[in-house]
Amino acid sequence: MPKLLFSKIRIYEFKDLIRNKKQPMTLDVLLSRKKQKNNIKCVLVQKNTEISHYQQDRLTHGPKLADLLENRDYLAAFRSFLQSEFSVENIEFWLACREYKRMTSFGRLSNKAADIYKEFLHPMAQKEVNIDHHTREKIKRSLVKPDLTCFDEAEMHIYRLMEKDSCPRFLKSEAYQNLRNTARKP
Repeated sequence: MPKLLFSKIRIYEFKDLIRNKKQPMTLDVLLSRKKQKNNIKCVLVQKNTEISHYQQDRLTHGPKLADLLENRDYLAAFRSFLQSEFSVENIEFWLACREYKRMTSFGRLSNKAADIYKEFLHPMAQKEVNIDHHTREKIKRSLVKPDLTCFDEAEMHIYRLMEKDSCPRFLKSEAYQNLRNTARKP
């Protein structure tokens, strides 16, 4: 756990701390913008371990959703898991938004945006995703003249929903455990 030391130290003391790289500590310094740089307001001192926070988080909690979505095998397994939980529309909407952002033909942009709205966002859509009314109406208004960012808010909402809800359940599922074990075997 990081310790916060609230004190003012002189710049030369700070430089001595940086020069001594043998100490297992990292220093992050937050400087006051109103005062001169030699008035250090807060020094965050944290012991550095062999394993970075990212690696430690992956060991304890498994991979993040972004890692799963980048790997073709994990993506297919995650999609099948969501299908078994009757929430496959979330990953399909997210993938459709990603595909939409990669479009280069602005002539087809309007048609693709309308298709995404009809398939996932229309109140009577067969694969309707769970987003708030305000976001849905904002997207509906933007369909008059769509751009590459018109689905960003809904896409992030669905991503966060999958990250907080579906992904942790998937990481505990038998399907993920089997896939992970087969990937580890040579």
